[in-house]
Amino acid sequence: MNLLTNAIKFTPIGGQIEIVLEQVEAQVQLRVQDTGKGIAPEFLPYVFERFKQGQQNTESKDGLGLGLAIVKNLVELHGGTITAESAGIDQGATFTVRLPRLEIPAIGQNSPIVAPFDLTGIRILTVDDEPDMLDLIRFVLEDFGAEVQAVTSAAAALDCLSQFKPDILISDLAMPGGDGYELVQQAKLYSEGQIPAIALTAYASSTYRERSQLAGFQQHLTKPVEPNNLIATILSLVRGKSS
Repeated sequence: MNLLTNAIKFTPIGGQIEIVLEQVEAQVQLRVQDTGKGIAPEFLPYVFERFKQGQQNTESKDGLGLGLAIVKNLVELHGGTITAESAGIDQGATFTVRLPRLEIPAIGQNSPIVAPFDLTGIRILTVDDEPDMLDLIRFVLEDFGAEVQAVTSAAAALDCLSQFKPDILISDLAMPGGDGYELVQQAKLYSEGQIPAIALTAYASSTYRERSQLAGFQQHLTKPVEPNNLIATILSLVRGKSS
């Protein structure tokens, strides 16, 4: 959906957008091609990186922001690849997603599928003021079976604590109107006992790690986080809480 949204956003009236879905050998291929603003050659190698956006996209409309980085993360999470092509400014762009085709078991084949990670029954409150990042984390957690409440501020998180009663708190550190450090400290007052908490932040230095631990976070993960690393960290905290 993000690829189509970008194509619409950056293609002027009278332009064309083509969407093609086809099977290519053992993969399913989705191609979104437009005749829009295109991508500068110097920016093309970095189009999927977080926190980068093309200068040509910032004049009258929002840039690409986190959107394409999140698309890439989700595609790779499902074992696929994504590529971008463009001849340059005002030459349009083509994004191609390739995903492995799902093999459907034969009728009568009843071997159970065992997932390496399972968050079923685990309630998680996640907090981040960046909507795209929040959507990504929620998607990943729900994909593994968790019950997720996602909010964009520390104040909203505190409002959720008494009713939602999360098993795990995941929070960004730098947020306007109340940061993650304050949130994890105040959370102790809103819940029975301490909620295991994970700081998920762009701050990677040892200084921030020490500060987050002193504030009450049990784990400190840096963005972008690998989904399996996040899930494994959640499970270790849940198991430690119950033991």
